[in-house]
Amino acid sequence: MLQAIDRQTLLTVARERITSELNRTEPDYPPRRPELEIPGGAFVTLHLVTGEGRRLRGCIGLIESTRPIYDTVRDAAHSAAFRDPRFKPLSAEELGSVELEISVLSRLETITDTRLIVPGTHGIMLEQGPRSGLLLPQVAGERGWDRATFLEQTCLKAGLPTGAWSNPDTVIRIFTADVFDESSLRM
Repeated sequence: MLQAIDRQTLLTVARERITSELNRTEPDYPPRRPELEIPGGAFVTLHLVTGEGRRLRGCIGLIESTRPIYDTVRDAAHSAAFRDPRFKPLSAEELGSVELEISVLSRLETITDTRLIVPGTHGIMLEQGPRSGLLLPQVAGERGWDRATFLEQTCLKAGLPTGAWSNPDTVIRIFTADVFDESSLRM
């Protein structure tokens, strides 16, 4: 679990990376803290917050990385804003309505007993042949999914039938995440 100062630093890095790209200016990143030089995986999620509610606007990251978490978050923020194939690139007009969320991932653990999965606590990475899908821990919690639904939805994300998780050729990995967003840290 990251300290509040490290969470704030990562959120600032992510927002500065996106803002500098939109404004075509040099980024003004906060100082690098030793705690953020540790390699690790992370995802950056963008939520567009409007009068109609909050909706996904982009989400990209790395499951595992040999690069410092500071760099992983910086690059994932850029990709989530401008390279998520599900969305058009973020516009300058949208920037003020976007809230950033960061998920710093634990190491993946391969499991054979799906009863170990705790929806809302664990994320799932599922692989079968060339297909793979990943859902972050907060997805199941936000949607109120039970374990079976979470597994089925991860299969669908991988482009597999909903029951593919029970196939012995399917590899299931779980992980946890330190999840925080701008509203929780009162930026």
